[in-house]
Amino acid sequence: METTVFLAVIAAAALHAGWNALLKIGLDRFLTATLIQIGAGLVALCALPLVALPQASAWPWIALSALLHIGYNFFLARAYQYGDLGQVYPIARGSSPLMVALLSLLLLHDGLDALQLLGLLTLVLGIWLMAIRGGHHQAPRGAMLACALMTALFIAGYTLSDAVGARSNGDALSYSLWLFTVNGVVMALVLALSRGPQAFLQLGPHWRGGLAGGAMSMAAYTIVIWAMTQAPVALVSALRETSVLFAVLLGVLLLKEPLRPIRVLACAVIAAGVVVMKLA
Repeated sequence: METTVFLAVIAAAALHAGWNALLKIGLDRFLTATLIQIGAGLVALCALPLVALPQASAWPWIALSALLHIGYNFFLARAYQYGDLGQVYPIARGSSPLMVALLSLLLLHDGLDALQLLGLLTLVLGIWLMAIRGGHHQAPRGAMLACALMTALFIAGYTLSDAVGARSNGDALSYSLWLFTVNGVVMALVLALSRGPQAFLQLGPHWRGGLAGGAMSMAAYTIVIWAMTQAPVALVSALRETSVLFAVLLGVLLLKEPLRPIRVLACAVIAAGVVVMKLA
């Protein structure tokens, strides 16, 4: 992975943590996630005149990714019913790079050498350490763990779908903007069907946060989509999850959350994994 791509993905991770910090806006998880995706869709819609239509080969992947995002939001919301952010987020985000690594090897023939794999496994171990003392110091339980792992599976699914789609399109920016536009429309329809039109009234007072979070989400994932056209998908997927590090920093600096020793250790392990991946 070239240094430019490496630094771009780290920047995307910081943006990812930033828009996740906006989730605490007084709505339930499903409504908040939907608001962010509708906001991203509106921002992308405004930028569509600047890019070309995707190639015909890219549209099935855009459609598949939009469908997989529905499953991602569903299982993420269910996971938060059984566990807290400190457990669900690390398990879901930390498990997806392993799934991506395996599936990309089988489907895309994107192999990793021994040092790259060691770095990836070290980074994932650090992310999982974040979950050990979550949930009020309780170990992960069955229902929460199952939903978090299903969330990870859907993350891996749309990550691979978008990697293939962007590569087949030959233009990552065009693919990303149309993807976010379609995804915003799909999530708006899902919200209307599942919660009724009155749900949009709940979103109204939070439109500024939705647009800001949507813009950050779109920028972060657009960088990731571009990076997946330049480097192995598994490496990009793993580096993206360093957003956990930035989330911890934001929690300590802005939300005045305590920094427990286990989290310091987890951050050190994640940083070690990043170093090994870069050296590889």
